[in-house]
Amino acid sequence: MGILSLLIWLPIMGMVAIAFIPRKYEKYIKITAAVATGMQLFLSIVLWQRFDSGIGSMQFMERLEWIPSFNIAYILGVDGLSLPMVILTALLCFICVFVSWNTSKAVKGYFALFLLLDTGIVGVFLSLDFFLFYVFWEVMLLPMYFLIGIWGGPQREYAAIKFFLYTLFGSVLMLVGILGLYFSCGKTFDILDLMRIAPEALQGVVWWGMSGIKVIWVLLFIGFAIKVPVFPFHTWLPLAHVEAPTAISVILAGILLKLGVYGILRINYGLMPDGVYWFSGALAFLGLINVIWGGLCALAQTDLKKLVAYSSVNHMGYALIGMAAVIAAGAANGTNFKAAQAGIGGAVFQMFNHGTISAMLFILVGVIYERAHHRDIDGFGGLASQMPVYAGITAVAFFAGLGLPGLSGFISEAMCFIGAFPVYRGIVIASTIGILLNAAYFLWAFQRIFFGELNEKYNKLPEINRLELFTVVPLLVITIFFGIYPAPYLDIIARTMDMIINSVVSLSTFAGM
Repeated sequence: MGILSLLIWLPIMGMVAIAFIPRKYEKYIKITAAVATGMQLFLSIVLWQRFDSGIGSMQFMERLEWIPSFNIAYILGVDGLSLPMVILTALLCFICVFVSWNTSKAVKGYFALFLLLDTGIVGVFLSLDFFLFYVFWEVMLLPMYFLIGIWGGPQREYAAIKFFLYTLFGSVLMLVGILGLYFSCGKTFDILDLMRIAPEALQGVVWWGMSGIKVIWVLLFIGFAIKVPVFPFHTWLPLAHVEAPTAISVILAGILLKLGVYGILRINYGLMPDGVYWFSGALAFLGLINVIWGGLCALAQTDLKKLVAYSSVNHMGYALIGMAAVIAAGAANGTNFKAAQAGIGGAVFQMFNHGTISAMLFILVGVIYERAHHRDIDGFGGLASQMPVYAGITAVAFFAGLGLPGLSGFISEAMCFIGAFPVYRGIVIASTIGILLNAAYFLWAFQRIFFGELNEKYNKLPEINRLELFTVVPLLVITIFFGIYPAPYLDIIARTMDMIINSVVSLSTFAGM
């Protein structure tokens, strides 16, 4: 079994082991989950050490015939786009085991489902067969539904059903798009083959009197956009976050939202470059809506967890704007290739940075909720004097969220703006309003929670403990490190981003416009 297969199936091995542990031995169940995710994290670091950042194409590929009669195979591979996401997934899943350490309700079922969710996520990032990709995409749906619906808050059933229906709707549209590609491109699900075949094979394909490229592009885009989430497909997210347990909120914001951006870059950009040029203006505009709408909604919240949830809508908007900048390389005879590199590199960097920052924020929300048993921003006050360490860490997390220079969020957002400015100047200028909104809602929340007179109800509130520090400090270190020195991350993704840009420009009939 290759290293990529081990990364996918280690959590399943842990899940099987948990199945044989009697439910009364809760400690051993938790230890098993920690060992499985810890080994996965170790392997992801080994993969990173062996990865050749000078190569933009797939590495460590594995192939096994699965259903030969339909050209379906078990194909895995990793490149500069997927490697950081695999590492992020392994890190957050390991951390979330300890975030969930005090779980007492149906412990065996919780950790078994959590490990199944882990497998589904990593499987999506490593799959190079579209059928296998779709299977792993759907595998994620079931455990997330139960993890919210059983272990969530008072409205957990409604939140779980809403999440399920939204995601299933996107999956159905995605399936139609996959079938369209399969029957139009020589009946293959191999994503690397489709990258070579699809741009030419889809020329002249007509569905219902419309261009087949445009129809398939939109079908797949909506399927991925629901995960991002892109306005107006975002309404499932705040409720799911508020009702989900802390660890599941971390996975939702830290990883699941990135699957949408990853899918657009891997599938839409890789297979249908003409669609990129046709849709990029709309993509940038949708990013602007996400930035402004998400910021305004966050500003209106009194529930701290809902504020952080809407901030995710806001921050993913920057990634959409950066992704749209890829067309800069095809404009003016390619003289803006550097802008395209900055935009798409910033979008991919934003995926990782938002993953660590939002995870940190949701963990911190969970810490205070465990003590005060509420998340009402106006219900606190003066906590900095009672919990100074917690206040200091939260300050760094909030400043990272609002894009303060010296922290990782600033670098990726600036790169998105730099890349998109030559082609979408008005959208970039308008989206900077989002920076002001970020500052407003984070500083507003921080001031009400930590400054002023200490609420007498909380004069004995305990400080953040060692287990909680263990979960949040690694994310804090990563946020500061990449804010000061982003080169190691950018070096990993650079060659793959160049390949994506060159593919879009060289294969699109609209290039050079």
